[in-house]
Amino acid sequence: MSQKVLLNAKEVNIILHRLACQLIEKHNDFSNTVLIGLQPRGVFLADRIAKILKDDYKVQNVQLGYLDITFFRDDFRRGEKPLSANSTKIDFLVEDKNIVFIDDVLYTGRSIRAALTAIQSFGRPNEIELLTLIDRRFSRHLPIQPDYRGRQVDVINNEKVKVHWKEYENEDAVYLIEK
Repeated sequence: MSQKVLLNAKEVNIILHRLACQLIEKHNDFSNTVLIGLQPRGVFLADRIAKILKDDYKVQNVQLGYLDITFFRDDFRRGEKPLSANSTKIDFLVEDKNIVFIDDVLYTGRSIRAALTAIQSFGRPNEIELLTLIDRRFSRHLPIQPDYRGRQVDVINNEKVKVHWKEYENEDAVYLIEK
């Protein structure tokens, strides 16, 4: 199993700040916009984006939630082992809000489809956008595209993209791993 560095810590930091700036350009003061990290790995990116918005760009109204999509996935009952759910933490209204779903890697689009279904349990948003750190371009099974992307990567099927966060894996990096 070999791995190649797609993004190092400096490149990840630059991309995170660019994504935060793009969000500010579109949503201005965030008074009607909420960020929702998709469990499990999207919450790491969502936490970092929210921190950058608050600390570096002094955005006051950043609301951040986490959405578990486990039981909304179309492959929910297809696996050999039982799935374990993560926690959903949405302590604000989503009705008529602009939602930005945040996930680390956009692969087939199935997680985003599940998130679109899951969020309906919390109300009817005005608009839903997608922010992703890595967009695996040629892997889509559904017609879903990100509104904000960090890096677009061409990956063949026997390769995997793995995102590391310094808070959890002691480094900020993105790897292409050949199985």
